[in-house]
Amino acid sequence: MWNLKNWRRERILARHLPGAEAWWEARSMLPLLQGLSGEDLERLRELAVLFLHEKSIEPIAPLEMNEAMRLELALQACLPILRLGLDWYAGWRSIVVYPSGFIAEHEEVDEAGVVHAGRVPLSGESWLGGPVVLAWSDIETGAELDGYNLVIHELAHKLDMLNGDANGMPPLHRDMGQPAWTAAFSEVYRDLRARLEQGAPTPIDEYAAESPAECFAVLSEAFFEQPHTLLTSYRDAYEQLRLFYRQDPGARLPPASIID
Repeated sequence: MWNLKNWRRERILARHLPGAEAWWEARSMLPLLQGLSGEDLERLRELAVLFLHEKSIEPIAPLEMNEAMRLELALQACLPILRLGLDWYAGWRSIVVYPSGFIAEHEEVDEAGVVHAGRVPLSGESWLGGPVVLAWSDIETGAELDGYNLVIHELAHKLDMLNGDANGMPPLHRDMGQPAWTAAFSEVYRDLRARLEQGAPTPIDEYAAESPAECFAVLSEAFFEQPHTLLTSYRDAYEQLRLFYRQDPGARLPPASIID
């Protein structure tokens, strides 16, 4: 089965590699790719092609997506799995893309067991075993190295869900340990909560203090877009992400403004 899967993927790559114009247009929009070696860029391009073949991209009218837009989305989606492989995105198929933010129907159960239903404005969400939903207006902000990347955020949730509900701990590699991961991320979570209680600024998006799952997703955004901020403020968490993603963005991206 493994050989058959790889044979099929090789045939897809032989037939569907993107044209040079779409490739350069999409790549030029994503400064978070700077510093990647030629070998890594080629691997990323191949992953993006396979991603677009195996996942269904479903734009919601009036949004229309050309080849370069689809490739821009796929490149951001595949950067986290550059050293992991496409099988880390197994178990789901579709990405729904709205032109801008959308309204979702959500239900929550409070401590008394009472169910509260409501309409919540969102820019993205990921469903366990289901689709990823994104707003194109927010995808476009991936062109800025500001620590906010909707695609990486939602795809980090998908990685987190590989071993069940999102809880901030995706399946760890054999050379990683749960105690070290828990200690590093708990330190970040506690620091963020303490800063918010004191009304102090936070080094990364304060949404990371919402839950352990959001902490992992927001830290993943920062890891790929503002690695030097993590190296300065949360070095242990950066090291765990470096081991998990098997990448070191801090070694390839130039230092940017760091928030104290």
